[in-house]
Amino acid sequence: MRSLLPILTVLAAILGLWYLAVAPMNIRVALDQAERGGATITPEGSLARKDVSTWVLMVRNPDHISAGYTLERPRLPTPQQVGQELWKTTGKMAMRGRAWSKRSLIYHGWITLQSTFWGFLLGTTLGILGAVAIVYSRVSDLSLMPWAIISQTVPIVALAPMIIVLSSQLGVDGRVVPKAIISAYLCYFPVLVGMVKGLRSPGRDQLDLLRTYSASGLQSFVKLRLPASIPYLFTSLKVGIAAALVGTIVGELPTGAISGLGARILIGDQFGTPLAIWSALIAAAILAGVLVTLLDIVQRLTLKRMGMAA
Repeated sequence: MRSLLPILTVLAAILGLWYLAVAPMNIRVALDQAERGGATITPEGSLARKDVSTWVLMVRNPDHISAGYTLERPRLPTPQQVGQELWKTTGKMAMRGRAWSKRSLIYHGWITLQSTFWGFLLGTTLGILGAVAIVYSRVSDLSLMPWAIISQTVPIVALAPMIIVLSSQLGVDGRVVPKAIISAYLCYFPVLVGMVKGLRSPGRDQLDLLRTYSASGLQSFVKLRLPASIPYLFTSLKVGIAAALVGTIVGELPTGAISGLGARILIGDQFGTPLAIWSALIAAAILAGVLVTLLDIVQRLTLKRMGMAA
């Protein structure tokens, strides 16, 4: 309950700013439609209004500002319009037994979730293995970590088409594998950094104590380093799962896919349907929130069982 109020406050602020942004974003379209309907607009003609500030247009045509909130194809839809579109393509279709229809965002979300899961699994595995190598090998620390940092400077939108083309040349299934690789690319780095920090968190006194007990390197890892790294691991996993989802959506854009949330965004852009774009974006945000919340629940249960504070 203590965290609910700040969350609702931030949500209310976002919705308020969103509603305020609708008017200046849609005023030109609203004025064009009003003029075609016979209304008198100042200045007359879309060409004459082209170089006029949106704020000036709103001041000169205050009666038409409200029309920007009811457009069928707005540049920026209202939260209410997005909510209605989201309900129409999720809950309403589920109630009619069409949840797995190709027009349903539930179906497209499931397609995206599959690649996200495999990419998250691959990225997490690589991140953990890389962290162990860095902590226990100075050579890996001096060689692997710089390359891991440099890899994150490469824009994913530039790397994604290369991965897709290479996968196609190798005859790899383009529906899951390339998207999973792109997802893992964004996921492994936060896991790597978090795990390195966690494995190095035990103090020298703790490590010396285990040496006095003649503990082997494996025993030190299992009994001390790994348990100490769990809180860091879960924190990085929550970042990684969100990054993996973003990677999957980005991977769906250049493939020409017809399924997945990224495909819905691309199709909405091609056919000029902003509501489809925004509903897919909100669905992706909700999916990311659900995944992070599930990881947070697992973290609390795991740390509680280990006797740590969540």
